[in-house]
Amino acid sequence: MEAPVFKAMLHFIYRDTLPCLSDLIGSTSPVASTLMAQHLLVAADRYGLDRLRLLSEAKLCDEISIDTVATTLALAEQHQCFQLKSVCLKFIACPGRLKAVMQSEGFDYLNESCSSVLSELLESFARVEKNSGMVRQRYEDGSDSNGRRVRQRT
Repeated sequence: MEAPVFKAMLHFIYRDTLPCLSDLIGSTSPVASTLMAQHLLVAADRYGLDRLRLLSEAKLCDEISIDTVATTLALAEQHQCFQLKSVCLKFIACPGRLKAVMQSEGFDYLNESCSSVLSELLESFARVEKNSGMVRQRYEDGSDSNGRRVRQRT
């Protein structure tokens, strides 16, 4: 465990609050803050600090980005963080993001360490595509893709 992670964990144990992570790491970079929260989640899980684990998971849910979502998803899978995993899958499944995530460095790590989660990712993406496709496909005669008559709401 790196010193800043240990310091953050001790801060939590003695004060029952999550310290300002950017102060501990000496950087205001969102990616560095996310990396610190990831390490803190692992430490909290290892030492059974459930509240710290929940706080770290919530922080990671708030800080998801194209650059960090793949490694965060792998971490969520490895540590059974179901809410975090769900948020990551929804984030990636938004139209236009999958390609960018696949080009990130973290995607290779996700593919190597948790290849089983890729099928869930594809299912989530397919669900979003199906739902958005049903909404967009309306024909000139007023029917949808299933041939049903659709009235436009006013």
